[in-house]
This record gives sequence, C-alpha cells and structure tokens, in this order.
Amino acid sequence: MLLRSMYAQNYRSLRSIRMDLAGVNVFIGENGVGKSNLYRALQLVQAAVQGTLAYEIAAEGGMASALWTGPRRRDEKNFRIRFEVEVLDEERAVTFRYWVEAGLRPPIDAAGFAFEPQVKAEELSVETGSRPVTMMKRAGPGIMVRGTKGRMEEYPEKAMTSETAIALLGDAGHYPEAGAFRRLVDGWRFFHGFRTDRDSALRRPCLAVTSPLLDQDGGNMAAVFATLEHTRGDTVDLDRAVASALGGAKLVVPEPGEYAEFGLIFPDFPKRVFQPRELSDGQIRFLGLAAALMSYRQPPLIALNEPEASLHPDMLPPLADMIAQASRSSQVWIVTHSQQFASAVEERCGVGPKRVIRKHGATWIEGMRLTGVVDEEDDE
Repeated sequence: MLLRSMYAQNYRSLRSIRMDLAGVNVFIGENGVGKSNLYRALQLVQAAVQGTLAYEIAAEGGMASALWTGPRRRDEKNFRIRFEVEVLDEERAVTFRYWVEAGLRPPIDAAGFAFEPQVKAEELSVETGSRPVTMMKRAGPGIMVRGTKGRMEEYPEKAMTSETAIALLGDAGHYPEAGAFRRLVDGWRFFHGFRTDRDSALRRPCLAVTSPLLDQDGGNMAAVFATLEHTRGDTVDLDRAVASALGGAKLVVPEPGEYAEFGLIFPDFPKRVFQPRELSDGQIRFLGLAAALMSYRQPPLIALNEPEASLHPDMLPPLADMIAQASRSSQVWIVTHSQQFASAVEERCGVGPKRVIRKHGATWIEGMRLTGVVDEEDDE
C-alpha cells in the first residue's frame, strides 16, 4: 500500500495544501508552523473510515477549533473542512481516491446537535485503467453507491450527520471496494508520543496475547516483544538496535505465562535484570519506538510525531537505522524538530526532509508547487 498524495483544506492552519508523498516523508520546522496539523489531518482520514470523524473533531474542541481561522473571502458561506487521500493498492493495481467534508449545522436545520461537527459530503472512486470510476457519493444524509449491475443506486439507509458513509458501507459487507479501502486505511498506525511516567502502559506487564502490531498507546509492548522472541524466534535486529542505543544493553523477554513481561540487562550489571519501572524516560521511549518499528507484522503506514523527544542524541542514529529498516515494508511519516535526526534519516533513506513553513499565514512546504510537487533543487 502506498499513500500517494493527501489534501487538506480549511483545517486549523491548513488553508489549502496538497502534496505528493514518498516512501519516507520527514517534516521539519519551527514550533507553530503546522507540522502536527498535517499529521492530524491524515489521522482524521483514518477516523473517517472508522466512523469516528465527528467524535474526533468534537474531542479536539469542535468545529470552532478545527476550522481555518485566517482571512476568508467574502463570498465564502458554506465553510467546511475537507480531507482527501489517494492510495495505491500495489498488489491489486488499484488506486483509491477518497474525500470527506465536514461543517457546522445550518441554523435552520433541526437535525443533529447545535455545535457538533456534521459530515456533509463524501466520495470514493477507484481507478484500474484509464479513468476513475465513482463507487460511492454522499451528499447530506443520502448515499449513492455503485451496485452489482454497475449502476449507481440509492443506498437504503440514510446516514446520520455524525456518521461517515465509508464506515457504513465498509460494515455492510456488500461493497468490496469500500471494504478494501477501509481495511487499508484502518491499518495505519499513528504514534503521537508514548507516556513515560511511572503509570505509563509501557512500564506495565500486559496480557499474554500474541501481538503482531504495537497498539497506538504502546499498551501491548511486552506482548510485541514476546511475539518476536517466542513466536518468530528471531530478535537479531531488535537486539542490535537496543544494544546500539542503550549502551550495550540486552533485552530479556521471559516465556509468558498469564502476562508478558520484559527487562534489560546492562553490561555493568550482568547478573541483574532491570525492570521497566527502573528505566529512564528515554530508555522506555526508545523501546516503544523499537516495538512500533520492528513488530512481527508491519503496518502499511507508520506515522511518528516528534519521536526524538526525551531521547539522548546518541539514540538518534539507531532510531534512524530502525526507520530505514521499517521503510522496506512500510511507508513512514515523521514530524520532527531535530535537524540532527532528520539528517540521520536522510543519510540512511536517501530522502531529504520537507521544511514546513508559514506562507501568508497558512502552513506550507518550502519549495512546493501548487500541484504538490517539491522541486528537487529545493529539497536538497
């Protein structure tokens, strides 16, 4: 799976931005330029396919907080946020294009709650040949979908203002294109930052359930390590990364009973296993990133928001090594403040960072054309 491009409009600092994406994408910039808004816009596309878009926008402050707050044209009346992605399913040679718009309830509309985000319109199309074919189109509560005979027909169920059509159709099980797109996007993993305090989920044992992927809060990290150690039986790459970043430390993962656990042995104390509660914030955070990037099964997209936070500079090269290895099977999206870290990723992956700036008050990528292409000379 390859996320080929994304578009966001009227969301926070994203006035209107479209960009092409590569296998590894590194975004760097000053505080307040909107790097995290790009990350969050992509996360909200996943929320749309999961049926939680309205809830997620409401949870971050509602439409009043989500809408573009900069200058608007006088003729702009129906102000909406819009997210759009183009995803290539390489195995099936199918390109999916999906967009969704959300806005506030009209003053005369009695449906829905007064300040909740309302899903206004959506569309899903697929392209296998010369032109895209619309598979689903939603305007208001009504949904049109391409049926088994190849014609657009009305879906029998109306969508509520808080629901997305892509989630309804994916759940219905009768629309393979909607279901396939939903499965692709649902597999994305976003790691915004792991809690590292004493009550962090990373520091606790977890139920011993085979775990091919790390949960986005890191709560099953011990099970991810146990799956690598006792199911795959191969932790060579993981051991190398841990030793390189943590001063020669060795990860110890006992055979799980009811719970999965782990610890570290350091060269200075070869007979003692240090428990997760004894590790520093940087050490436990690095282990969380290792579990995200080196799990038994890799997600199609791994998004990391400021992964360098709390890490000692000596840990950045091993982290970049893990990202390079993960990029062989996953698309990677990184938001960072660190030029040192961005340079380490560029050295290993051959992809320069995209510098995020403010242009006329809106988030933009330095050197990017309106088409979304970044000129090579500006990317070097």
